[in-house]
Amino acid sequence: MKKTFVLLLALVQTALAEPPTPNEQARFLAGMPQEGSSLAGLAQRGEFNSHAKELDASWADAEERQFGPIRAWVPLGLPEAFGDTSPLLYVFSGPDFLHAHTFFPNASTYVLAAVEPVGQLPDVTKLSEGELGSSMRNLRTTLNASLSFSFFITADMKKDLQATKLTGTLPVLYVFLARCGCFIQKVEKIWLDAAGKIITDRETKTSGARITFLGTKGQQQTLYYFSTNLASWALKQDASFLRFCDGLGAMNGYTKSASYLMHLSEFHAIRDYLLSHCHTMTQDDSGIMWKDFPRDSWDVKAYGWYPGPIALFKQHYQADLAEYFRQTEVPALPFGIGYQWRPKSSTLIYGVSKMVVRKAIPVEDDKPGTAQPVPAVPAPQPVAPPKALPVKD
Repeated sequence: MKKTFVLLLALVQTALAEPPTPNEQARFLAGMPQEGSSLAGLAQRGEFNSHAKELDASWADAEERQFGPIRAWVPLGLPEAFGDTSPLLYVFSGPDFLHAHTFFPNASTYVLAAVEPVGQLPDVTKLSEGELGSSMRNLRTTLNASLSFSFFITADMKKDLQATKLTGTLPVLYVFLARCGCFIQKVEKIWLDAAGKIITDRETKTSGARITFLGTKGQQQTLYYFSTNLASWALKQDASFLRFCDGLGAMNGYTKSASYLMHLSEFHAIRDYLLSHCHTMTQDDSGIMWKDFPRDSWDVKAYGWYPGPIALFKQHYQADLAEYFRQTEVPALPFGIGYQWRPKSSTLIYGVSKMVVRKAIPVEDDKPGTAQPVPAVPAPQPVAPPKALPVKD
């Protein structure tokens, strides 16, 4: 009788317990200490202990090898961008909040855009014992690719994060936010209407997530992730993502490991948008082509080394960028980044616009950016590049 009462009491307490908060879910997925968390009991299981141990080791290695050096270098290497609280626009990002936050820790707003789906809000309490272990293993596989090589392998990530109930990019974003020392306050699934306005009552072609959180200094920040096609034909058919970005005002731009897509005519619309709407652009050589920065309106320099693209993208070798490295005393990089992720193999390109970037165009009922608007001026027109070489299958 006593055992039955204890069991019933436990069931009642479980039923009455508050559901885990997004921050608790994130810290659990990140393998972080669970003292005081409503998930502390679940963390007693062996699957969590193995997950935490492996993530701790991977994170410590990445911190020593890459993110610590980036954090120390950025204030000196990217002074205009580092302390700026303007929104950050990161295209072809996947769920890579980690690099965005490491390079731009003070951004008021992070906007990430890629084709990977958003997925469902993670809830580890709804996973069975077998599902929990396999889900965390697949999550580690995806994370380890990014922590080891500084980029996600899209095909592998798609497979890993569809194989279990932890789907899409949200589980990865949760881990990166928690491990970066951020405190998640609220997470919402969102969509954009044709005018770029955020809606929550119906689905559209452009789906996303909005995560509000406290940064490492206790400041309020917002992360948006949008699942959207950035090809020129797609943006012509549905410009909702660009209309949303219009409401951000002056932005910093960032991209890396972008498959050299903006070297191709099919992606010139997003290239031109970055050149006319961002006041800085930070990227590796897979982003905007070196020659496509209009020198009358952009100051551009490079850091590191230029060994050329990896074999998969060898057709995107930039002879003019190689010549710049031969003729210029280029400062070294103390870390690796992008496809050429090994030390002394990476290229980092940094551009600062000479133009006054156009002011924000407010989006009804939702103002994602907090930067102060500046007077509008005609946007600089990028130099038209020659026809890009076709991508070989």
